Amino acid sequence: MTAHATDRAGTTTLAARPADAARPAEAARPADAGRPADPDERLRRWRLVFGGDAADGTGCGLVGQDAAMDGALTALYGKGDKPQSGRDRSAGLGASAPSVARWLGDIRTYFPSSVVQVMQRDAIDRLGLSTLLLEPEMLAAVEADVHLVGTLLSLNKAMPDTTRETARAVVRKVVEDLEKRLATRTRATLTGALDRSARITRPRHHDIDWNRTIAANLQHYLPEYRTIVPERLIGYGRASQSVKKEVVLCIDQSGSMAASVVYASVFGAVLASMRSLATRLVVFDTAVVDLTDQLDDPVDVLFGTQLGGGTDINRALAYCQSQITRPADTVVVLISDLYEGGIRDEMLKRVAAMKASGVQFVTLLALSDEGAPAYDREHAAALAALGAPAFACTPDLFPEVMAAAIEKRPLPIPDTA
Repeated sequence: MTAHATDRAGTTTLAARPADAARPAEAARPADAGRPADPDERLRRWRLVFGGDAADGTGCGLVGQDAAMDGALTALYGKGDKPQSGRDRSAGLGASAPSVARWLGDIRTYFPSSVVQVMQRDAIDRLGLSTLLLEPEMLAAVEADVHLVGTLLSLNKAMPDTTRETARAVVRKVVEDLEKRLATRTRATLTGALDRSARITRPRHHDIDWNRTIAANLQHYLPEYRTIVPERLIGYGRASQSVKKEVVLCIDQSGSMAASVVYASVFGAVLASMRSLATRLVVFDTAVVDLTDQLDDPVDVLFGTQLGGGTDINRALAYCQSQITRPADTVVVLISDLYEGGIRDEMLKRVAAMKASGVQFVTLLALSDEGAPAYDREHAAALAALGAPAFACTPDLFPEVMAAAIEKRPLPIPDTA
């Protein structure tokens, strides 16, 4: 929903408040599900959504905690610094780290975590509070999420030593939460894919792949017995200590790819922990940096990136191509919005050459929960024509995409229609 606000010049603008902002943290529970809405409660919520402008039409006043909630919302989504009469308050957080830290504490008190994260993001974008994140007391007050990590990484080079350890602690908490959410399912999915991709011709009975065995022996069908004689058995390989597949994650570290960099670093660490995979992680802008030796700690990987700058996909792919030793057993994952600053035709030739050599090439426009970003549609179409369709991928879908690439079957491209 949106709330009308008036700027200093008196013009009417729209200031978006989070859709759930009318709910305090304790109200997030579905205790009233199915009950008729109380008229006064409806007015109260509309009042919180609209922000108390004289023209909001609710005629509803706020007291106590509701007034405090409204104050926190008005500071971010309200009327600039212009004083208002009556119940309206002046807005804005100012440039004071202590006042922002108090505001962060207030919103964590009054709103559920998901709303807090949205409000923090809006505060950074709307009020330009990025530099205040360099204050340790600020970092101690924030609700950590992927987007905050992306902001911290963009400030990495400007971060004073007094803040760096606090920032690493914030990033580590987010990374550990993501690993808990993603690691088990990723390992299980890819272990199954690796076993299925390692076909053997003399399997034990419980290792027989019956679908492939039947398909390979259809010519031996005996109609009088209504059965197939399986002259050639095809079975699954079993997990071993040897490397079965190689994975190269090639990640665009331009500013728009911040969330993708965070998720890709976590997945890189998970893949590197699997003995059957040899995983390489490469980040690039106009330069190329190989962070493979830091994959045991995704926090080190993240602080080794440098968000922002230009983009040279061709140079990055040239480096990745030079590292491939077993093309038929290699999966290259390019994560980029495809805005190429390098040589476009050379980039496409490299992709075509890798695919011709047997490399499984995957192009992800984003690896995040937010869908496809703005991207170069011409380059995406050119890659699709080469058999490497570009699409946005959520973290939950990524294990399935990797499993399909390992098994050399069609990728589970989400329907975005």
